[in-house]
Amino acid sequence: MSAAPVIRLEQISKSFGEVRANHDISLDIREGRILALLGENGAGKSTLMSLLAGQSLPDSGTIYFNGTPAVFSSTEKAIEAGIGMVYQHFKLVEAMTVAENIYLGRSDKTWLSRKALQRSVSEIADQYSMRVDPDRLVADLSMGEKQQVEILKLLFRQSNILIFDEPTAVLTPHEANNLFETMRQMKEDNKAIVFISHKLEEVMSIADDIAILKRGEIVGVMEAAQVSSSRELAEMMVGREVLLQVDHQRMEPRQQVLKVAGLKEAGLKDISFEIRQGEIVGLVGVAGNGQKPLVESVVGLRKVDEGVITLLGRDSRDFISNQSWEKALSYIPEDRQGLATCQGLDLLDNFLLTTRQGFQTGPWLPKNEARQKLQYLIEEFDIRPPNASLMAWQLSGGNLQKMVLSREFYRKPRLIIAEQPTQGLDIAAAEDVWNLLLKAREQAGILLITGDLSEALELSDRIGVMYDGRLVNLFSRTNEEMIEAIPQMMAGLA
Repeated sequence: MSAAPVIRLEQISKSFGEVRANHDISLDIREGRILALLGENGAGKSTLMSLLAGQSLPDSGTIYFNGTPAVFSSTEKAIEAGIGMVYQHFKLVEAMTVAENIYLGRSDKTWLSRKALQRSVSEIADQYSMRVDPDRLVADLSMGEKQQVEILKLLFRQSNILIFDEPTAVLTPHEANNLFETMRQMKEDNKAIVFISHKLEEVMSIADDIAILKRGEIVGVMEAAQVSSSRELAEMMVGREVLLQVDHQRMEPRQQVLKVAGLKEAGLKDISFEIRQGEIVGLVGVAGNGQKPLVESVVGLRKVDEGVITLLGRDSRDFISNQSWEKALSYIPEDRQGLATCQGLDLLDNFLLTTRQGFQTGPWLPKNEARQKLQYLIEEFDIRPPNASLMAWQLSGGNLQKMVLSREFYRKPRLIIAEQPTQGLDIAAAEDVWNLLLKAREQAGILLITGDLSEALELSDRIGVMYDGRLVNLFSRTNEEMIEAIPQMMAGLA
């Protein structure tokens, strides 16, 4: 780490009201190296990087750019300085092509012909081993391809400092490997890279340097070569040993809680399966292969024209329109910021979105009682900061997810639809969620939609693979032959 830093942060602090996100942080970012930024949910990682990306200004401290104090008062100023950020939630126009998205928002208004634009995009993509057709609509791309478009946008604008915020959260293992190859090529081109991740094995394989944040402060900076294992990193992050393993005891399946028969909707091709109380059925597959319309059909967000869905023995339409708040269906959506919560409401009102009936007496809603219960759940689920009056937008993605989980588990549902439940969670929080899901099997059947194969293998009693709108296979977690074939099934090769 002898080269002078391209970015130096000195005693950076940032608060949002009473919430202290960063406190006296000093950190160097160097060209030709990959810096991994680690920390529990709410540790301040995304806030710190947003200061570099020009989304907000620090309350105190100095950012040095090539040795000179700099103020990035907007994202445009940051981009002009060569700083670009690839966010967890992509910022693309689905109805436009790849090339149009890349050109959109350029501060340089120089006109380019369609052919010249396509040629420029293709040249950059080839340079970094990305395979994206400039003429394809973004709406038709996989999650991995959409991420490549976000990266190409930055490279097209000649960004030399690239920040990746949880970049593999929505990627398959193959797509993640492709991303790492691209990052290594960027490193060879002397670009500075910051990699925010909760996946410690990935950090060990890709990072040159590692910085650990805890409660808004830097608690350790080291070269990756000095770290012996991901377990050591986990202990430094959370202060205890974390194995990310659970005791999965088989339960005897009991009452049928979900039955899907002959479902043909929005590209789904004759989907049939059932789930019983006491089991977790995990569905894996590359995003865009039918998981979303299947979930939307089951939870009542999509009208079913062909096929039958029964919940606890009742037609789904009748069940959903007349369900009680408890002992019914709980849905944990992938979109925690849009579908699962209202960002402009505080945590109490977000908690009451699906639990209101449990507290309401006639026309009255005793909020004090609900607030007490929420405060208990905040402590039980370790939601940070532990304040029910905070607005949803003030929470990190991981802590917002924990709030959603606490709300839905509180209802004691009979059927749980969990869509990417640990996406964006730190390793300790993910372990807690795994244990909660296994415990919930005692009274519920669970449909788990996950892109994390290790999660599916750890939690599921039966595993199904989705490809091209079909349920390719559904088998026991003890079927080793089928488990070995999962990657081929996900790719449509088996």
